[in-house]
Amino acid sequence: MGHDKEREHIMMQPPSVICAGILVADLFVPPLEKLPTGGNLVVTEDFLVQPGGCAANTAISLAKLGVSVSVVGKVGKDLFGDAVERDLQKSGVRTDALCRSSTHGTSKTVILPVTGEDRRYIHTIGANADFSVEDISVPLAMQAQVFALGGYCVLPSLDPQRIAMLLNNMKVKGIRTILDVVVPASSDHPTLDDLMPILPFIDVFMPNIEEAAILTGETDPEKQAELFLHAGCNIAIITRGENGALLMSTQETLEAPAFPVEVVDVSGAGDAFVAGFIVGLLEQWTLADSLQFASLIGASACTQLGCTGGVFTRPEAEKYLQSHQLSVTSFKTV
Repeated sequence: MGHDKEREHIMMQPPSVICAGILVADLFVPPLEKLPTGGNLVVTEDFLVQPGGCAANTAISLAKLGVSVSVVGKVGKDLFGDAVERDLQKSGVRTDALCRSSTHGTSKTVILPVTGEDRRYIHTIGANADFSVEDISVPLAMQAQVFALGGYCVLPSLDPQRIAMLLNNMKVKGIRTILDVVVPASSDHPTLDDLMPILPFIDVFMPNIEEAAILTGETDPEKQAELFLHAGCNIAIITRGENGALLMSTQETLEAPAFPVEVVDVSGAGDAFVAGFIVGLLEQWTLADSLQFASLIGASACTQLGCTGGVFTRPEAEKYLQSHQLSVTSFKTV
C-alpha cells in the first residue's frame, strides 16, 4: 500500500527528463553461429521481445538509474503498441504522453546477431513516420529539466523549423536539450546542412562516429566535433564503441576509453550512454565525471542480449566505480 502511495506521489510530480522520438517493438534473436541457408532451420534459445528505439531505450535506462522520466512518441493501435506501453510502464517509465497513430502500425525491428559479425536488422518505420511536433506535450516538456530527442533524421513528419522553435523555447526556460540521431547509410543520406536548423538550440549532440562521418564527410572524431560546434551545439560527443568516446566543448576536449566488459550484444549502448550523461547533467557533475559515468552505463548495456537488460542500476554503477576507474584525458580546445 505504501509503495502504491509513493508511486502515486511520483506520478503527480513533473518528470525530470522527457525522452522523445523513436519507439519500436524489438524482437531479438539470440546470437547465431551463422545465418541459415535457404530452406534450413536453425534452433535457438528463446527470442527476446521488448520496447526499443532511442526514446524507449534512453528512458528505460534512466528509470533504472533512479531518474523520473516520461517518454513522448507514437505507436500504433495494435498489440505491439500495447506491449510497448505496458513494458515501458513496468520499467518505471511514464507513458501518459504516449500517442497512438490511427494510420500506422507500431514500428518493429527484428535483430539478427551473428557471432563475430555486425548485427543485421529488418525494420518497418511504422508509427514513427507519423510522429510530429503536435504529438509533443508542450506543458509536460516545459516542466522537465532535460529534453532528449532521439532518432532525429528518421522522423519524417518532425518539421525542422517547428522543432527548432520548441527547442529554442526550452533553452530560454533553462531546460537542457540533448540530440541523438539515426543516420541511414543511403545514397540520399542527411548531411550537416539538415541539422543546421536545430543544432543552435542543442546543448549536447551525441552521434556515433559512423553517423558523424556520414553527416560531415570527415572520419576524424575531432574534426567531426569541431564541425558540430561550429554549427551551433554547445557540446559534441562522438561515441566510438570499443574505442571509447570524445567530448568537445568550446573550453575543453576530453577523451575516455571504453570500460572493459564481456560483450554479449551492443544494441542500445549508445542510448544507455545518453542516459548516463543525462544523470551527470541533472546532478551538475563535471564533464569528465559525466563522460566517465556515461561510458560505464553504455558499456553495461552490452553485457546482456537486448538494449536495456544489462544496464546498471545506480547502486550497481556506484559499486562498479569503487573498483574501476577510467582515465579521462583532458585537452584545451583550440
